[in-house]
Amino acid sequence: MTYLPDTGYTPTAEDRASLDAWFAEYDAASGKRDVERMADLAVFPLNLVSDDSAGDGRSAQWDRERFVAVMTQVMGEGGQDITFESTRTPVFLSPSMAVVFTDSTMTLDGESRQLRYADILLRRDGGWAFQTMIQGGWGDNLR
Repeated sequence: MTYLPDTGYTPTAEDRASLDAWFAEYDAASGKRDVERMADLAVFPLNLVSDDSAGDGRSAQWDRERFVAVMTQVMGEGGQDITFESTRTPVFLSPSMAVVFTDSTMTLDGESRQLRYADILLRRDGGWAFQTMIQGGWGDNLR
């Protein structure tokens, strides 16, 4: 069982539903490799945190152009859609800030890969957007 920290804010059903809807939209764009739509769902500059192949922690800030270029390279083009089966554990810091931990299975061309990552999302103008992506193993792309 996962115990969430007491942040002083208890999310409403609408908070959780709106966050789940945002992830459904993001996963759909990711599955279609629609990197431009993925970028529409972010706040730039975007913070990225990871570790590299030498085991050192890395961080970077990307503008939209860099995000689109790197994600297009990482995700590839064409071919079959990518599917995601994800379990998300959000920690709401306030009605407009959430840290979301995700355990996901990504499947492409019949091959599956386990992913574990965290995102920091902000609610602005009535909708969510991700502002920070945290995942191990991508730090070589952050140099």
